[in-house]
Amino acid sequence: MFTNIPNVKLGIVAVSRDCFPESLSVNRRKALVEAYSRKYDAADIYECPVCIVESEIHMKQALEDIKKAGCNALAVYLGNFGPEISETLLAKHFDGPKMFLAAAEESGDSLIGGRGDAYCGMLNASYNLKLRNVRAYIPEYPVGTADECADMLHEFLPIARAVIGLRSLKIISFGPRPMNFLACNAPIKQLYNLGVEIEENSELDLFEAFHKHKDDARIADVVADMEKELGAGNQKPEILPKLAQYELTLLDWIQEHKGYREYVCIAGKCWPTFQTQFGFVPCYVNSRLTGRGIPVSCEVDIYGALSEFIGTCVSQDAVTLLDINNTVPADMYAQSIQGKYDYTLQDTFMGFHCGNTCSKKLSACSMKYQMIMARTLPEEVTQGTLEGDIVPGDITFFRLQSTADAKLRAYVAQGEVLPVATRSFGSIGVFAIPQMGRFYRHVLIEGNYPHHGAVAFGHFGKSLFEVFKLIGVAPEEIGFNRPKGMLYQTENPFIG
Repeated sequence: MFTNIPNVKLGIVAVSRDCFPESLSVNRRKALVEAYSRKYDAADIYECPVCIVESEIHMKQALEDIKKAGCNALAVYLGNFGPEISETLLAKHFDGPKMFLAAAEESGDSLIGGRGDAYCGMLNASYNLKLRNVRAYIPEYPVGTADECADMLHEFLPIARAVIGLRSLKIISFGPRPMNFLACNAPIKQLYNLGVEIEENSELDLFEAFHKHKDDARIADVVADMEKELGAGNQKPEILPKLAQYELTLLDWIQEHKGYREYVCIAGKCWPTFQTQFGFVPCYVNSRLTGRGIPVSCEVDIYGALSEFIGTCVSQDAVTLLDINNTVPADMYAQSIQGKYDYTLQDTFMGFHCGNTCSKKLSACSMKYQMIMARTLPEEVTQGTLEGDIVPGDITFFRLQSTADAKLRAYVAQGEVLPVATRSFGSIGVFAIPQMGRFYRHVLIEGNYPHHGAVAFGHFGKSLFEVFKLIGVAPEEIGFNRPKGMLYQTENPFIG
């Protein structure tokens, strides 16, 4: 389990309008907690026992109770119609992500004394949340049985984890972006709007810290761990001590500079002068930190690192950052994909980066020199990249970005890495996303996104879409790969 992402403890507070039987909310809350404990880990939730919220006084009592219990997320459960003022005040004054859900009626035999009308109450709750400018997660269909509501609570956990994480995150960056990488440049104002802190450092600061770690007594242990991880893929063993020295430099920097923040990610510099001064490339070290749940983006991509962190919180797994890089050649498509997988040539592309992907996400790996950089530099200073084909399976490609005029924008697309040999170099895979060609043109290009996209290993589009909404991205600014027949706003309707 990663330590660089939050654990969520979800407080469940049931509410009741005073003209309805309180017992409806009491019994339905108990049934919900029992259903959750039967299906999932009971440690995820806390049942607020002090009261059923009917008034502002009850609201205050419940708020104090869930805070005392250490809850960092809130579920307001309408066991019946619910008091729209008290329940939304509870959400307003709770400092953390919150959701609203409601109980369905149980039986046609209990529609007189046992009818709760929570279906109706959700409408008033949503209206009052808007009046108070309170953002809350409301499931797609927020009314259900105890079992169905238990599923809704569980689906909220990764969303809450990301929101909580952002509010205690510091991004540490080193150096300006490389020349000709204006695409990775974006205003940092939105970071502060999200509650994220950023510490921008010079490459010289990092260089000095690196030299101070020369002959660090811990280097030998880190080298041994690298050797164990790489196995037969350790093709440049002579560079491991320097890589270990650099890894310790970053880890110590995190501890010394995280300040009052709980979570950290890094936007690192990796070229053009990094290699000649440090004597290696940092790709493998970046991959190792990312594999521990400390995302590291390349080329000082601040919003790339932010996106990776969100993906780590949602998936509770390592993520990676890749260039949306090159097309799949037509002959390769005909030989390895056509007729075997239900994708057109334009649905496919190759995601690549020099070597920053965690070894656990590669089918096989080798640590060697960086081929692109070695075209213009001595090969010996380009050692330290991790190469291999990315493991086949489901993926989610996504990114959160600030536009040039400091507006938040995001995209999410689900697809897969195909079990097709890439015949290339770097950390790389053959990706397939339905309707990728249209998505590429009308979301990525039209939305002015940079070439870097974050990759989570699994289908997490549903959670990520809700995270982006909850942190303030306007729904119309969240791009996705629209199915055929569903036009983008900028798409020419006369193209066949």
